[in-house]
Amino acid sequence: MKAWVYKSTGSWYQVKTEAGDWGSARIKGKLKLDESTATNPVAVGDEVELEEEAGGENLYMITAIHDRKNHINRQAPGQRMHQHVVAANLDQALVFATLREPKTSSGFIDRYLVACEAYHIPAIIIFNKADIYRSKETTLFEELNHLYQDIGYRVVLMSVHDGRGVAEVKEQLKGKTTLISGHSGVGKSSFINAVFPERQLKTQEVSGWSGKGMHTTTFAEMFDLPFGGKIIDTPGLREFGVKGIEKPELSHYFPEMRKLLVHCQFNNCIHINEPGCAVKKGLEEGTVSVERYVSYCNILDSLDNRTY
Repeated sequence: MKAWVYKSTGSWYQVKTEAGDWGSARIKGKLKLDESTATNPVAVGDEVELEEEAGGENLYMITAIHDRKNHINRQAPGQRMHQHVVAANLDQALVFATLREPKTSSGFIDRYLVACEAYHIPAIIIFNKADIYRSKETTLFEELNHLYQDIGYRVVLMSVHDGRGVAEVKEQLKGKTTLISGHSGVGKSSFINAVFPERQLKTQEVSGWSGKGMHTTTFAEMFDLPFGGKIIDTPGLREFGVKGIEKPELSHYFPEMRKLLVHCQFNNCIHINEPGCAVKKGLEEGTVSVERYVSYCNILDSLDNRTY
């Protein structure tokens, strides 16, 4: 029977069948070998085939995984050679960021956007906790808003605390499967509580001594929205390592660079020291921002070293 994976807890998965029945499932042994570089062959959002297991009600074996429309992955924490599939079959992704308590780096945002671009997943940047922004954060938001909107990304200023922007984001969720990600402490669980008041997911304050968020979501989980669509909540991410991209490809996932690539002298230009580089010219002329170019260079340095 066909079903969808709603939650992963490592060795067991919570699934929902076409008939709307809930159950627990585990993976058939051979499936664990099918995607050797992934730490999790089955991800939240996957469409799967089930067989009932004997000896328990609503217990199943996952016997097959349907082809994915797309997925988003990152480098598996502590395992440089492996990838972790964050979620599958997405219509869009929201990256939650804050400019204070805790501050999200633009490097984290850019790494997340690159992963979305690589798998053709539209991304929206949500700057939350607007109610605690001072003049410094407000000025920084205006700069980032201008930067990312010029590139073509939608940016929303939101405060779950005072309700600012919440209705706009909820409207964007209708009828879509949406991945929600960000550092711990940026307000993802608080936003989900605003969408599902009856669920009351656990939230936690930012650590006072470090200024960093503390994990409240342990496993990725998908929820059916009351107004149509689904959201996938993920554990707070301390970092987002880009995986599965080769160095000459990287600039294709920076939209402002992508439109300049045809003018580079060399097809495999990586936009560092090559002559006739259109991206470096764009940097000089201001059509490529210094901040985004620095992010590009940092991501480039983190990719596997190979000869092309």
